[in-house]
Amino acid sequence: MTETHVSVWWELLPAEVRKEIDDLVRRDARLQAIHLALEAGRIHGLGVHEAQLVVHGRYVHHSGGITRAPDRPLDPDSLAARAAECPGRVVAIEAVWDGDTVHDWFVDLLAVTEDPAGDHRLATIPWGAAVRFLGEDAADARHPSATAADRVGRDLAARLSVPFHFASPDTPDDGAPRLRSSSWPSPTRS
Repeated sequence: MTETHVSVWWELLPAEVRKEIDDLVRRDARLQAIHLALEAGRIHGLGVHEAQLVVHGRYVHHSGGITRAPDRPLDPDSLAARAAECPGRVVAIEAVWDGDTVHDWFVDLLAVTEDPAGDHRLATIPWGAAVRFLGEDAADARHPSATAADRVGRDLAARLSVPFHFASPDTPDDGAPRLRSSSWPSPTRS
């Protein structure tokens, strides 16, 4: 979809909805803005993908005037505290790729538990948050999200005395093999 198509979708939305979307974008409320665009534009055939692109266009338009939500901390204390809140015993830390049309590729850092078995998201590390976390170290040849997830995942796993698994640290792959053990039930998302 071209920039012109996105502009056409934007102009089809009522003026009060456009104002509210811009207010949400300036407050970094991306999902609320997408939902509003989708609801208001559905009558014109606007789908989820187009709503994401419209809101992304508004982020680009307002790039200097957005009050960004702070990144979730990626320090070992914060991550260990989140892992301690998981139901069950943490038996591993795993990094897995995911992505969408707005954020591109990102990495989820998961606590894998047993009794009950499950995967519990401790952090989602998109490109921008990874670059801010890594600072000058972001120049690594790998995707910054992978570098950040690998670093914090290994540190957290060592702190918790559990294994760390990242099946595809060098190439984004949301189909990479997941951590499995014959003694653990298959993890499920929570």
